[in-house]
Amino acid sequence: MPNSNASGNNRLFSQTGLRFLWISLVAFALDQWSKYAVLDSMNLYQSIEILPFFNLTYVHNYGAAFSFLSNAGGWQRWFFTAIAIGISAVILWWLKQSPRSQKLLPVAFAFILGGALGNVYDRLVHGYVIDFLDFYVNNWHWPAFNIADSAIFIGAGLLIVDMFKNVDRHTDKPQADSSKTSQQ
Repeated sequence: MPNSNASGNNRLFSQTGLRFLWISLVAFALDQWSKYAVLDSMNLYQSIEILPFFNLTYVHNYGAAFSFLSNAGGWQRWFFTAIAIGISAVILWWLKQSPRSQKLLPVAFAFILGGALGNVYDRLVHGYVIDFLDFYVNNWHWPAFNIADSAIFIGAGLLIVDMFKNVDRHTDKPQADSSKTSQQ
């Protein structure tokens, strides 16, 4: 007798948005690999010029995006961790619910999930997020970020593309009842 649980799991990972979890795993793995490479080879605040507009600069981010609430006293670590875990749970639930016909939206959420989990791991293990990608023009520096942040950015961009690509699907347009118009 075939194992119905195994076939159910196969269907779950082949017929829903969970089939894109590999993107989350790749984003998470690349993020953690890059952060440990920085930890192993750089000192805190060390900066290495790569291009005239790009440095590798090792910093700790105790806050959220753009160091928001970085000097809040420590409570923000748990606050941002809880938010990211909650959002990750919602994303996993949504991926499980999404039909096979959807592609772009679950890919977008898979990128966001991988990035969110990469930064959650940092907050739980280190107490801060490791950032090191430093882009700048003259003396103006974009806040340092990491691969996880990049994955979240890519996912957000894909969400916007999906919104514009599927604008008709996301709006409620009343359908004309052809039976009424033919009878008049």
